[in-house]
Amino acid sequence: MAATAISVRLHPAAARHVTAARRARLGVVRAQSAPAATALTQDDLKRLAAVRAVESVQSGMVLGLGTGSTAAFAVAEIGALLASGKLEKIVGVPTSKRTFEQAQSLGIPLSTLDDHPHIDLAIDGADEVDPDLNLVKGRGGALLREKMVEAASDKFIVIVDETKLVDGLGGSGLAMPVEVVQFCWKYNLVRLQELFKEEGVEAKLRLEGDKPYVTDNSNYIVDLYFKTPIKDALAAGTEIAALEGVVDHGLFLNMASSVIIAGSDGVSVKTK
Repeated sequence: MAATAISVRLHPAAARHVTAARRARLGVVRAQSAPAATALTQDDLKRLAAVRAVESVQSGMVLGLGTGSTAAFAVAEIGALLASGKLEKIVGVPTSKRTFEQAQSLGIPLSTLDDHPHIDLAIDGADEVDPDLNLVKGRGGALLREKMVEAASDKFIVIVDETKLVDGLGGSGLAMPVEVVQFCWKYNLVRLQELFKEEGVEAKLRLEGDKPYVTDNSNYIVDLYFKTPIKDALAAGTEIAALEGVVDHGLFLNMASSVIIAGSDGVSVKTK
């Protein structure tokens, strides 16, 4: 015999006395709206990328500890794993005073490149990532130490949220930092602007309040604002570095081993 659908309607007074279980059996359960999905914040995405990167950390490693809001999540995760005993005998080489203080507060043993010139793995964020995994870094002001530590690393994992992806470096319209000595900084600012005159670059001294921002190395930073992506990042980096008085720049080219990207669709990994 074919199944027959039965529609049951109750008198309003009787319906009030029917239990929820019986309502379910009778097909008159009140519809309930599903809870709304909570959108992930940018900090949530940064944390996801950081936790994924720290999965590559093994006991006994010498680690390069990056600087910035995303890298701070990785440092926190490393500290938590050490405290729980899941990681042991880790040595961290911090890329800034800020990271040094955070890592020290978490009980992470620390060292320097002088004592540990060979680094197994560095984890750090980035301000821009192009399709070839080249980077702009240093808007947090730690570009020189970051570049030194990450260049000394066997493996460099970059952690970002999807907003940091660009088609070409400089394409975000935000700062590409250049660290310069304090001596005659205006002279270098003008030379940097002249270097990219055809691109219409604007060069600005970075300020902290009403005073020049001073790096951990007692230098100033000149921020370059490109109106369009840099046509040849390798050539641009070479030209900037050749200027006397320039300490280093925020173009990190051919350095990243992989980039972990956290987005609304989850976490993905890009490697060269």
